[in-house]
Amino acid sequence: MPHIAFVGLGSNLQDPGSQLQHAFSDLDRLPGTRLLQRSSLYRSAPVGYLDQPDFVNAVAKIETALTPHELLQALLQIEHDHGRERTFRNAPRTLDLDVLLYDDLQLHEHGLTIPHPQMHLRAFVLQPLLEIAPDCVIPGVGSAEQALHACAGQVLERMQDVAQ
Repeated sequence: MPHIAFVGLGSNLQDPGSQLQHAFSDLDRLPGTRLLQRSSLYRSAPVGYLDQPDFVNAVAKIETALTPHELLQALLQIEHDHGRERTFRNAPRTLDLDVLLYDDLQLHEHGLTIPHPQMHLRAFVLQPLLEIAPDCVIPGVGSAEQALHACAGQVLERMQDVAQ
């Protein structure tokens, strides 16, 4: 039985917009997985480590037969294929892929927490999520729309997105 998952995408190195466009295609090619929807691209300021370029972010809605752990491993492989190097927390990156939601699952295990533990605090996740899932509810948190209101001070710019 297929599952519905939402994946957060981010990049701020090596043509970030292009990195995300290629990542959408990569998601659609995962085994037993189909890209259902993708948000626009959004530019946001870095979080944590500030001395780096702005990020480009988006959210993808997928249908997948992969388990949450299989999906995580597949996302890590896509990051690796895009040249992702893990140097330090909040470092610049070619590609960052996060499992945001997986059905209405709540899971907290070593290396994987669903819903993503910071998603309700980040406009760069919530705004693109709401663009493709306007009635989204984050299990254990509540309405994504209300969470976005709490992030009102975070600046986010929707980019012109030529290839949808």
